[in-house]
Amino acid sequence: MILNIPYGKDGGIEAAIDDARVAGVIEPNEVEIGDEAATIREALAHPYGYESLAAFLKGAKDVLFIVNDPTRPTPTARVLDFIEKDIEGYPVSFIVATGAHRAPTHEEYIQIFSEKHYRKHKDRIFVHDAKKGEDMVYLGTSKNGTEMRVNRRGVEADRIVIISSVEPHYFAGYTGGRKSFLPGIAAHETITQNHKLALKREACALRLEGNPVHEDMIDALGTVKKEVFAINTVLDKHHRIYAAVAGDVHQSLDPAISKANDVFVAEIPEKCDIVVSVVKFPSDIDLYQAQKGIDNAKYALKEGGVLLLVAKCRMGVGDDSFVKLLSSASSPADALKKIEQGFVLGYHKAAKMAEVGLSAEVWAVTDLDPALLESIFIKPFASLQEALDAALAKKGPDAKALVLLDGSLTIPQVKALV
Repeated sequence: MILNIPYGKDGGIEAAIDDARVAGVIEPNEVEIGDEAATIREALAHPYGYESLAAFLKGAKDVLFIVNDPTRPTPTARVLDFIEKDIEGYPVSFIVATGAHRAPTHEEYIQIFSEKHYRKHKDRIFVHDAKKGEDMVYLGTSKNGTEMRVNRRGVEADRIVIISSVEPHYFAGYTGGRKSFLPGIAAHETITQNHKLALKREACALRLEGNPVHEDMIDALGTVKKEVFAINTVLDKHHRIYAAVAGDVHQSLDPAISKANDVFVAEIPEKCDIVVSVVKFPSDIDLYQAQKGIDNAKYALKEGGVLLLVAKCRMGVGDDSFVKLLSSASSPADALKKIEQGFVLGYHKAAKMAEVGLSAEVWAVTDLDPALLESIFIKPFASLQEALDAALAKKGPDAKALVLLDGSLTIPQVKALV
């Protein structure tokens, strides 16, 4: 079998492997795609908690759209195509919900908005900067003690519309809705307080109930005394719009999650000795984002197995606080001890990586410096073929490899016995 693996925006890499050594090539599930425009329009015409988007906007003095940054495949431009007539005549502005991420490049603005909408709204597009304290407004404190400080644009706007996408998230349970505020437009210290809760084991993919990160996000969002209209999309593996759910930011999340599970939760017959986790564009932007492919792959990996990450990491490592922490430790266990001694934003990423490192070997094919990878307990390989051959040789003649072709989004689950 020849494995054709996507690598970067338009590239790919190959490796040959004996068919008998392949446990499966797993992608997000195939789902039936209808008319995408009709899917969006139906959601907007029958939103949860509101009569319609048009009714929500009626009489608005100004409208702020909160949109995702380029690390997610949210179809922001396509949604704007569908709602152009609804927002015509209203003073609209946009804020890119970067959370603690960097600002987009010019190319990434086009990725988010398309040439058409970027040209049209360029002067009214703003980027959230979590460290810019003068832009933040204090709204209150959550039950967990998270001090909710958010960008004043999200407080002063007359009406707020979120454009988001819903998929599994490795510690918030799922993306979508409430994440546009926290971490989307929250202050750095607010994000830090919330993300510290990711150290708890209950903070994991597919879980909302009992997930302290999600529950804190919901509680903190209660301090935002605004009506918020959410447009949540669910994409298939080809980034086509499979489903859309709109309306109240809370009520619209669960129905979107149900649709997201249709796509992203993939059954596997059993755990494997080797899991190849491929992180595709745009999530391959850096190691900070590509780490999600490591975390998701752990659900398919046997104890003591080899987890092989394949991700270009086009922009390097991203926020390097997790790299500094891991490289300062003598082992994954030592890294976890250091994190317990003092938490800063980014250490949640290091903790999740270290937890995997306690029970498995992590290897990688990336564009990153091999020495850097070795310093954070990841074994680098120059090619997929070399890495696959080494993993199969290491785990023995009976070992099989499972390939996750969209590892940052796919959650493998062992099929339950009936």
